[in-house]
Amino acid sequence: MQFLDPALDAYCEEHSGPEHAYLMELAAETREKVHMPQMISGHLQGRFLSMLSHLVQPKTIVEIGTFTGYSALCLVEGLAKGGMLHTIDIDPYLPEMVHRYIEKAGMLDRITMHHRPALEVISTLPAPFDLVFIDADKQNYPNYFDAVIGRMRPGGLIIADNVLWSGDVLRPAREHDEQTRALVEYARRVNSDTRVKPVLVPLRDGLMLARVK
Repeated sequence: MQFLDPALDAYCEEHSGPEHAYLMELAAETREKVHMPQMISGHLQGRFLSMLSHLVQPKTIVEIGTFTGYSALCLVEGLAKGGMLHTIDIDPYLPEMVHRYIEKAGMLDRITMHHRPALEVISTLPAPFDLVFIDADKQNYPNYFDAVIGRMRPGGLIIADNVLWSGDVLRPAREHDEQTRALVEYARRVNSDTRVKPVLVPLRDGLMLARVK
């Protein structure tokens, strides 16, 4: 799905600050070699994630869903001194590529990769979490929220990607598949949770931000 008119998308990217050279290289290799390359955050969303991270100045970032590592390398830009980004994924084929670009970016001491199911890893990570980015299997989005919300610091930020799901969230409920149902439930749950203040931003496929009170 084309989320924005290509000319407008290019205009936004042109006025959103440049990508690091290693991010451009990573994006190109993802498009060339990786299945479903549209899953990458990309230039505009990457700059937005970097901006949010700089504003939060997190000590601990938890990323649920690594893919090829683009979003992790954007989020880590705002990491506080001495902080750590924990990125979690079960893909058996991509860790070597991710590690190669983390090394290229000089971030081996700031990013820890975990290769187990996220719901097993989250409880083992040092809390409190300052920033969480959810971009993994959609069926588990509500479970991921439940797993992290009690470990967030006040003022922390939970970000979830793909919450518009190419517009499928607007289809009648009888037409929803399992992924769409989970995303609709995630938005409902976050919006009704009194512990957070949410806003849904229609950037690419939808980012739902929830600031912990």
